[in-house]
Amino acid sequence: MLTRELSERRTEGAQTDPIARELTLKVLADMSHSRELRKVNVRLWDGSYWPDAGQRDATIILNRPSALREMLLEGTEVALGEAYVHGAFNVEGDMEAAFELSDLIVEQTEGWSKKLKLGYLLHRLPEFNHGNGAVQPAQLSGARHSTHRDRAAIGFHYDVSNEFYQLWLDPAMAYSCAYFSQPEQSLEEAQRHKFRHICRKLGLQPGQHLLDIGCGWGGLLIYAAQNHGVTGEGITLSTKQLELAQERIREAGLQDSVTVRLLDYRNLQGRDAFDAVVSVGMVEHVGRKMLPEYFRQAHRVLKPGGLFLNHGIGLGPRPLPEESGSFIQQYVFPDTDLLSIGDMLNHAEGAQWGVRDVESLREHYALTLRHWVSRLEANHAEAVRLVGEPAFRVWQLYMSGCAYGFQVGQLSIYQSLLVKLLPDGTSVAPMTREGWYR
Repeated sequence: MLTRELSERRTEGAQTDPIARELTLKVLADMSHSRELRKVNVRLWDGSYWPDAGQRDATIILNRPSALREMLLEGTEVALGEAYVHGAFNVEGDMEAAFELSDLIVEQTEGWSKKLKLGYLLHRLPEFNHGNGAVQPAQLSGARHSTHRDRAAIGFHYDVSNEFYQLWLDPAMAYSCAYFSQPEQSLEEAQRHKFRHICRKLGLQPGQHLLDIGCGWGGLLIYAAQNHGVTGEGITLSTKQLELAQERIREAGLQDSVTVRLLDYRNLQGRDAFDAVVSVGMVEHVGRKMLPEYFRQAHRVLKPGGLFLNHGIGLGPRPLPEESGSFIQQYVFPDTDLLSIGDMLNHAEGAQWGVRDVESLREHYALTLRHWVSRLEANHAEAVRLVGEPAFRVWQLYMSGCAYGFQVGQLSIYQSLLVKLLPDGTSVAPMTREGWYR
């Protein structure tokens, strides 16, 4: 029986702590009584296993007696993520599979009676003071989605280090969902396939003027100029991306046909200035309240009859846990909003776009993220040298969790092909998808 009170212990005890071990096993058993874990088991700090030592896809290693308290006491995704970043637990094997336990935690902490019972047990585990750590959540000031705050939010994520991104992205530095013709295709081939697919959807022709909103390191613009003969203009809010994009454009000898500027989409100038517009992985940063402006601006700068391909993450068919201030919001992508595809298209139609085609790439993003995680883990030592171990853990956790979210349907990603209708309501866009999938 768990009768001995542990309130007098306020610091980490010895690694062999039988009371903490008993409490830990009790918490794990109480959480799992209604659901069998098929992919995950747990190894405690003393080498013992729960529920058994059988082979699993992933083993969660509790590094100290306080681990479950750090992970679960606050009952939030943020606390669970911070516990991993601060070394309370490790994952051995397939990290994506370990999110089976995360789902179980969410299920078993719903409702006050469950939370009270779990909290009572967790409070009796030892405390651990990990300090402030080497990474901190985003601390942005000003009105949400003001131009100043948006630039700070983009800088928080993208200005980490170009060298860090180069460790695990493909050579074109495409930091967005690839497009796989078959699951075994390499990441480099799948990213080129994505560029080709987008350019075909837009029907790009030599001499056309293409705008890329949120152009990243310029990979799509370089591809479109080299393979379709367009002139391209990209905008970004990341100074690090701007520097490397301009360098890569010079290396490709495309200074006369491709330019990249540090510019907010709200400050785009000119009406009917572009033959085609593309935005890949940008709309998530715009924010729900700014989507009408985002779609109006893209509509204003595009020539009548032109096409706009909007590629972005949205909510999937299975609901995400309802929680404000998620781990990703605080440590990875501050101020982002995810919408259903229905809401996204409603905003587009509100800005007078004609919706021509919608394609889900959900499974493609799960594959993409697995490539990224594998490449990041293979470059662990260099990543730690560049950004430190806690930051490495943030990125490993974020990308593994997203892969899981896409796999189970909590997240999805869509390419929406939109057309700026002619004054009489007609469209010059192709009437079928013929040619896109060859």
